[in-house]
Amino acid sequence: MKDQDNKPTPQVLWAGRLAEKPEAEAFAFQASISVDQRLAQDDILGSRAHAAMLGKQGIIPPETATALDTELARIADELEAGKLAIDPGAEDIHSFIEGILTERLGDAGRMVHAGRSRNDQVALDFRLYLKRAVPELGAELTETIRALLDQAEQHTESIMPGYTHLQRAQPVTLGYQLSAWCAGLARDRSRFADALRRLDECPLGAGALAGSSLPLDREATAKALGFARPTLNAMDSVADRDFALELASACSITMIHLSRFCEDVVLWASEEFKFIDLAESWSTGSSIMPQKKNPDFAELIRGKSGRTTGNLVSLLTLLKGLPYAYDKDLQEDKEALFDSIDTVRSCLRMFRGMMASARFNKSRMEAACIGGFMEATDAAEYLVRKGLPFRKAHEVAALVVRDCVAAGLTRIADRSLAELKTRSELFEADIYQTITPAACVAARKLPGGPAPEEVRRQIRVLRGEIAG
Repeated sequence: MKDQDNKPTPQVLWAGRLAEKPEAEAFAFQASISVDQRLAQDDILGSRAHAAMLGKQGIIPPETATALDTELARIADELEAGKLAIDPGAEDIHSFIEGILTERLGDAGRMVHAGRSRNDQVALDFRLYLKRAVPELGAELTETIRALLDQAEQHTESIMPGYTHLQRAQPVTLGYQLSAWCAGLARDRSRFADALRRLDECPLGAGALAGSSLPLDREATAKALGFARPTLNAMDSVADRDFALELASACSITMIHLSRFCEDVVLWASEEFKFIDLAESWSTGSSIMPQKKNPDFAELIRGKSGRTTGNLVSLLTLLKGLPYAYDKDLQEDKEALFDSIDTVRSCLRMFRGMMASARFNKSRMEAACIGGFMEATDAAEYLVRKGLPFRKAHEVAALVVRDCVAAGLTRIADRSLAELKTRSELFEADIYQTITPAACVAARKLPGGPAPEEVRRQIRVLRGEIAG
């Protein structure tokens, strides 16, 4: 059939069964070339391994296998060099490449699909692409962690408020906060590595859902393509998109981390905080307000986290009602995951550049530690060390804070020793040295704490993780 503009429907791999073909608009609706064309080199790689195996197994003549391999290599080179353009009117990348092969080799080109279905072919291409893309994301995460650790090393003693409920909580350091971000990103890095290990199985040879009666050598193709092993069950091979869900989840979690970090950056860049000075090259202005210096890159990264969350939900929803084999719905799997991978890659690069060039206002951060009674926990623990049960010490410190508020004071140190003793006779003159911001930070030297030497240890551990 032809559409109203008399445009013919492109040739398809499934033409034999149906006497009538979809009209152009309907054909375009079910085509996927706009998305899966990025799998071109992976598709060629898979076809070369498959053709070589067919030749070795005597399924096609050895000279035909050689001709297929030579022509597929030529097509790959032409695509890479821009000498061959992908036809946007093709149904998918598999049809396009097989069409070129058949156009050039005739019946020899028609032999390449023996023992293979597009179901296992696309599952293979998808996994091959991810085996390339996921390590690239791991490298981006490594570089981002490294850039943050470089900043953290410079600020292991730069005191700042730590916040809970967005209220001043306890003194920490900037190096400690940046190391906390790195701990989250290190987990993201490990999630991608874990997902990569699980997807490292080759589905080629699974066919439509039940393999093939031809004597395929699945072990040989898996080895040739660099997989750890063939997949166990052919039906599962074409039905499985767990690897896409895992990676979409890893992308989403990474972006949630970046979003939270960027929320801190946006707050720190405000006039109310003024903890961070973003480079002008990582800021934008206003079309109406001449004075503005906006943290737009941080805001955009925060906003783009919604894309990856949406993509994860889309994939989960896509899969939840599918019968367990291949269904056309699965064509929708790649666009969501490709977008998440692209988003994470670009956001990591932007975040890394923004943070590497950032400057921090150490005096402003330290000044923000005065007021808000962030030393109250240390006052309570001072009393614990004197033998008072913690719950009673907590109550005493709370009452001291209440006394300060009633007197219009902003620090426990503003109360005289005599006034403190009205709440507990255990207070002595050494309390005042215990509750300075620097003393509060230095006292928290347990593993995981903000004491400078402990943060330097955490930085060494994190550097060791990303070096491995």
